[in-house]
Amino acid sequence: MKYVSGIIVVLLVLIGFNSMFVVHEGQTALVLQFGRIVRTGDKPGLHFKLPFIQQNIAFDNRILTLEAQPERYFTSEKKSVNVDFYVKWRIADNAAYYRATAGDELQAANRLTPIVKDALRFEFNARTLQELIAGGRKDITERVRKQTDIAARKNLGIDVVDVRIKRIDLPDEVSESVYKRMRAERKQLANELRSTGQQAAETIQADADRQSQILKAEAERDAAKVRGEGDAQAAAIYAQAYGQDPEFFAFYRSLSAYRTSFHDGKGVLVLKPDSEFLKYFNDGASSRR
Repeated sequence: MKYVSGIIVVLLVLIGFNSMFVVHEGQTALVLQFGRIVRTGDKPGLHFKLPFIQQNIAFDNRILTLEAQPERYFTSEKKSVNVDFYVKWRIADNAAYYRATAGDELQAANRLTPIVKDALRFEFNARTLQELIAGGRKDITERVRKQTDIAARKNLGIDVVDVRIKRIDLPDEVSESVYKRMRAERKQLANELRSTGQQAAETIQADADRQSQILKAEAERDAAKVRGEGDAQAAAIYAQAYGQDPEFFAFYRSLSAYRTSFHDGKGVLVLKPDSEFLKYFNDGASSRR
């Protein structure tokens, strides 16, 4: 009797343990009964099920990362590019996810990868290489995320959180062609800038020359005017001085002429002794005698 009671106690303990299960933080769970889903969406905490008849399966409810191998795509002008990308995803519907993948993350990643690649292929095929180089990456990833999210929710019970392109590489032959075209475009732009700069420099130089000629002409005009006014004033002063004392004025003019002729001490004049130019020299000699 005691043996039977012990067996009953053991069975009750087993039944109790088998009827309870714990969902940990960062997980979600569903309950199966004979392979059929009877309950989904169990959140973290202690839950109950029918012992030995029902079983629970827990899934990682955190955001997961799919690292895909680089894939080659063709642009709208049939030029190939190598694209390296990754996908952030999480389980959105436990039941749909279990039916599609049996709860296997590797199988889910294998089924999600072609969905993302097909969406990327469509986007790259619709764009030229120049558009990709110019920076259409953000637009591409957002469109791909929306497209793959719709398909993944419907077919896999997965929510595509983000799609990111890590790198876009050009094959060697394409890279050389792109670099040559870029060099040609930059050279053409540089030539245009030099031509524009040369034209602007010539315009500025011509304008400066014109302004210089105008300034010189105005300066010469003003100088001639000032000289004329000075000469007129000098002539008036000379005339006034001459009117006051003609003899002194003649003497002063002769001294100025002597100074101009002999200022360097090397001047030689050949004149007659009674020359008008030597008048005051002779008068001075006579007065000394």
